[in-house]
Amino acid sequence: MATGACGINCSVCRLNLLGICTTCGSGKSEEGFRKMAAQERILGSACRILGCAIEKKIPYCPRDCDEFPCEQFRGGAYPFSVGYLNMQERRRSEPPSSLSPLGNQVSIPSEYWEELKEMAIEEICKRTLGRRQSSFSLIIPFLNDFILLDLNEQRIYLQVEDTWQFLNHPLMVLLVLVYAINAKAMPLKNEMVSPQQLKTGHFFQGPHELKTRPVLERYGSNVQGFKEAAEKLGGEKLDMGDLSFRFQVFPRIPVYYIFWKGDEEFPPNMNILFDGSIESHLASDAIWGMVNLLSDLLIIGKGLEPLKKRIQRLSS
Repeated sequence: MATGACGINCSVCRLNLLGICTTCGSGKSEEGFRKMAAQERILGSACRILGCAIEKKIPYCPRDCDEFPCEQFRGGAYPFSVGYLNMQERRRSEPPSSLSPLGNQVSIPSEYWEELKEMAIEEICKRTLGRRQSSFSLIIPFLNDFILLDLNEQRIYLQVEDTWQFLNHPLMVLLVLVYAINAKAMPLKNEMVSPQQLKTGHFFQGPHELKTRPVLERYGSNVQGFKEAAEKLGGEKLDMGDLSFRFQVFPRIPVYYIFWKGDEEFPPNMNILFDGSIESHLASDAIWGMVNLLSDLLIIGKGLEPLKKRIQRLSS
């Protein structure tokens, strides 16, 4: 149960859907002990409420403590204080996380750059449908934006207004490199396939399940919100389900999100489909990372703006 000792239900929080923040758990849970240890390590001290609940062996303060509401709530910065709201505002404006299927931070293998440097720019452009910028750089469309791939500097840049700004988002960088290395000069098959229909369909199970549940939790009762979030990423509206969009992640990689509204009998549902050619360009782990990134961007609901603003802050 994703409820903290203070009574906050983390399962209805967007930070939890994005995987940015986890629940504190109850005062008698393993999550509680891990969270307290992490707070002490990172912040120097633990939340007073969580620490008190653990000390008293109380699962949930509002339900189980006779002293509730005590001074821990009245005099502290959490929950639902100015500090909490400021934290929410700050962390909601951050770009999506860069995690691998194992939950680790994504790293960029140096050999990917070396492999690309051995290729001719014209060849890379032909395969990726990118545009040559110079003898060592090219521009590749990404969603409704553009990315500059510089082989000499071994850097990737995102177009921010009229300038190219250094992109420091490991998952996006990795996806661009993998696409640039592996994309094939072949047309779309123009047939939609589900993850289970792919040759490596068994990969997308358990911890590798594609990220649809958090998107449904975010927009299951807010179809207009999903529409607005999709349009900010350049999604092309289709006539499928109750609402559907085609996202051109890369020039040869369309991804389809098909959304069905819930009713009294059935909960809302969402399917993710691909063009039948996708496995010619991306391996299963890259497909997983791409969908996770796209789903996180949809959950945030602001297109690539959080990422661009972060880039501008770092460059100023």
